[in-house]
Order: sequence, then structure tokens, then C-alpha cells
Amino acid sequence: MSLLQKLFNILLPPRCLKCGKILSARNGLCAECFNKIHFISAPMCSCCGRPFTDALDIRFAQKQLCGQCLQKKKLLFKMQRSAFVYDDESKNLILDLKFFDKTANAEALANMLYSAGKDIWQQNPDLLVPVPIHRLRLLQRRYNQCAVLAKYLSRKTQIPTDFSSLIRCRNTIPQVQLSGRARRNNLKQAFTVKYPQNIKGKKVVLIDDVSTTGSTLNECAKALKKAGALEIYALTLARTKT
Repeated sequence: MSLLQKLFNILLPPRCLKCGKILSARNGLCAECFNKIHFISAPMCSCCGRPFTDALDIRFAQKQLCGQCLQKKKLLFKMQRSAFVYDDESKNLILDLKFFDKTANAEALANMLYSAGKDIWQQNPDLLVPVPIHRLRLLQRRYNQCAVLAKYLSRKTQIPTDFSSLIRCRNTIPQVQLSGRARRNNLKQAFTVKYPQNIKGKKVVLIDDVSTTGSTLNECAKALKKAGALEIYALTLARTKT
């Protein structure tokens, strides 16, 4: 560690993203909070990445696909992975980054994304593409949390990020206010690709903060497929259990 970094740690010591406890290194979470987060690991669906947790899931685990993927109800991307389950223990990690300007947390969260995406990195993707927000919402929030995550993830993986090709062309109702079919209808034709020449023939990794029904990622994948993407993968910080 350089002298400058040591001085920086003294003046602004690294803190746990969850509880604020001072840490000895910038690893994101203290041991106590780390153990409270439900990180996703095997057994999981090899396609959508849903964690297997009960007896029925374990039966599917032998085939490495969840019930939905076995029934061909899978999403439009080739593979999805997520770092942890979205629940009461983890949700503030997302909300602080998304709504409370804690972009300084993004590097540690991007490291979690990197670990979660090991199966995706083996596919040799060409491009990271953050899920975009509408320009009006960007003016209100001042930043896109997915773009911030993608920036740090790009540094880690050395995979370039395309911030401008995939755009949100409709300012939709926030998905958190909707459920099920309403989520899917809300997002229909909400995304388009402005510069298809940047996407055509590329293996693309979509970066998002939370996956609930998969509607947002699915609609982004439709736009990317239409633009000629060769393969599409999805990587999110969190996903709901179902």
C-alpha cells in the first residue's frame, strides 16, 4: 500500500457499507454484516441463476435448471447471474447507491458483481451495457447507478462499456409500483438501440442493480437482439428469491 493510500485511509477510513463500522481494508463489509447477506452460490439454475433452496429445487438441481427454464419459460438472454438475494438484510446496499448518492460504495459492489459473474466471464464477452434510465429521470437523480457499477466493473474485467447505444426511449412508471403482467406491459418498447453498429455481432453483458421478474432485462435483451447482438448475458447485484 502506498504512503498516499495509507494517509487516505487515516483521514477517511474504509467503512462497512451496511453498518458503517470502520474496516482495516476496503473490502466492503465487516465480517458480521457479510454473514448476514445471502450471497448466491451453487446449487443454482445454470441458466437464470435462481438459487435452489428447498427439496423441490434440489430435484431440479440435478438437471441444473429450475422449473421455469425446464419448461422453456426462460428469459431472452443466455445466462443470468446475481451476487446476492434481495431481502431486508441486503436492500439498503442497493437503495443507498440508487437513491442516496452513495456512489463511493460502487467499487466494492462492483467487486461483488465481478465474483458473481465468473461463469459469464468464461464466455469471453465483448461489451458491458448498463441498463439505462430515461433522460428526465437522469436529470433528477444526476447519475445512473447501473452505469456507475459498469464503470468499475469495466476496470476490473478490462471489458469496454457502452454507455450510449442502449437507451430508454419512454419514461415509464417505476417498476417497484407494479407487479407481474403490469411490469411487462409497462416496459413494452421502452428500450431501443441508438447505435446498432456498436452492438452487432457482440457478446453483451447487461448490468442492472436488481432483478425481480426479469422484465427490464428481457426488454433490454429484445432491443439488443434486434440490433444484432450475438449473445446476451445478464449480471445484477441482487435478485428476489422467486
